Amino acid sequence: MKESFDQLIDHLVSTGFFLEEAVEILEKGMIERVLRRCESNQSEASKALGIHRNTLQRKMVAYSIDGKHPRRKKPAKAVGKGAAEKSAAGRRAAS
Repeated sequence: MKESFDQLIDHLVSTGFFLEEAVEILEKGMIERVLRRCESNQSEASKALGIHRNTLQRKMVAYSIDGKHPRRKKPAKAVGKGAAEKSAAGRRAAS
């Protein structure tokens, strides 16, 4: 394994890759493969990669990697001022 990485490093250095480009290639490739193996389960993928789920999501956006998006709770319905006043008046009348 170390020998493979040494060859990869030699190749990247000899072809003029900057460190930032090499890191991006490695990160993007690993994230895509792990997400495929985890069937796009971001929580499972983040554990396999050893990073926080929020970090995974941020990197997915940065590298334009599509995946399942986390489910968000629907916002609670706002109670208008008039409804709250009617409810309070109804409670007072009942007592």
